[in-house]
Amino acid sequence: MATAIASSNMTLVDIAKQTMPDGSIESDVVELLTQDNEILADMTWEEANGGTFHRSSVRTGIPEATFRRFYEGVTPVKTTYAQIDEPMGMMENRSLVDAKMLDMAPNKERVRMNEAIGILEGFNQSFCETLLYGDVGTSPAKFNGLLPRFDVLSAASGENIIDAGGTGTDNASILIVNWSPRTVFGIYPRGSAAGISREDLGRQEVLDTSSPGRRFTAYEEKFQWDCGVAVRDWRHVVRIANIDKSALVAQSGAAALLELLAAAVDKIPSSMGGRPAIYMNRTIKTMLRIQCMKQTNVYLTVGQEESRPKLMFDGIPIRKVDQMQADEARVT
Repeated sequence: MATAIASSNMTLVDIAKQTMPDGSIESDVVELLTQDNEILADMTWEEANGGTFHRSSVRTGIPEATFRRFYEGVTPVKTTYAQIDEPMGMMENRSLVDAKMLDMAPNKERVRMNEAIGILEGFNQSFCETLLYGDVGTSPAKFNGLLPRFDVLSAASGENIIDAGGTGTDNASILIVNWSPRTVFGIYPRGSAAGISREDLGRQEVLDTSSPGRRFTAYEEKFQWDCGVAVRDWRHVVRIANIDKSALVAQSGAAALLELLAAAVDKIPSSMGGRPAIYMNRTIKTMLRIQCMKQTNVYLTVGQEESRPKLMFDGIPIRKVDQMQADEARVT
């Protein structure tokens, strides 16, 4: 599969370096986010073209060519399009550090960043879970994730759902996404620094929630991340659904993961480039490795990425995503 030109397929870190060239604290926040979330290292990001949404025009029809003879005319034709609006969600949280503790600390910025790391980990987990399972129909404040777009076999996108045969309630999925500005990408508000901000609110008088009426002084910071995901071409997302976790772990009647992955990869169009990646939870990744130990294969390989071993299938990196559930309902 071809790879898109790097300058047009920017990650969140790439955008942070462009919008915050002075190395401001927001760029440090972006670095911390990507360290704990492998999906962010893969995702392409684009500035939204609306205030709280991104509008894409998707080609829905291509006319057939007309064969003609000499002195015969042809009827003018045109392609057809549909507009899709993708919403963004607004995540916000605040950190408090007791002013007395901070005043006594030799490195105040390190203390505040250590407190911020917990906030950022919460952002990471919330973003990843919403990216996978978000549904504005049930949670209007969030954004639409990827898996709910591929949960009906009879829908148009059902062509990119592979049924692994599980019928219980402890099913899992494998997700393949080909990230690029023309296919699937993250979105952030226009004119913002990748949608991320960290604001120092200074010293504040804070109520002690454990003892009503009591107060203390604290340093407060506000963290915000406005973001979403746009699926411009659903053909570049494939879901292997209904993987029976119990059968897989028991290795009895288990899904043949290598065969399923081969079928899924072949569904991704190869003509548009992009940055493809495969996502699965910890259990599925472990069982994939175990299945491969029992047979000879040339598709699952180990490479290097930033001096770390990287598991790949057919040259596509495999990422472990703990937010991918192992108790999904059956996709029908």
